Amino acid sequence: MSQLLNILLVEDDTIEVMKFHRVLKAMGINHKITEAANGEEALFTLKDREVNTDIIILDLNMPKLNGLEFLNIIKRDEALRYIPTVILTTSNNHHDVAACYKNGISGYFVKPLKYADYEDNIKKLIGYWSKNELMYQ
Repeated sequence: MSQLLNILLVEDDTIEVMKFHRVLKAMGINHKITEAANGEEALFTLKDREVNTDIIILDLNMPKLNGLEFLNIIKRDEALRYIPTVILTTSNNHHDVAACYKNGISGYFVKPLKYADYEDNIKKLIGYWSKNELMYQ
């Protein structure tokens, strides 16, 4: 059984946001997507509590409060630390990957150059989390 997800997409690149929406639209499932252009906006969204966030899709390279800084903040917050956070970034730097896993991420995807590969990654990512039993509790 699949569940509709409340997704917080933290991404500053408009083209990447459009690609993400395009893939989800092609999947034919109406997950709720809330957008934040940087970590600072994402924190305001999470603290607002109007929408329960099921999963955070997080870019690392952003202005104001980057992905690693944002991750450090939410993983120290008792109310936010257990929200699954998946990195979706252009960085394949080993130090970034290690720092993210050290801070408790749930997955790390490098944005591929080919759209078909990107689409495949997003479908698998969303498919997994929409069926994950932990999401039903």
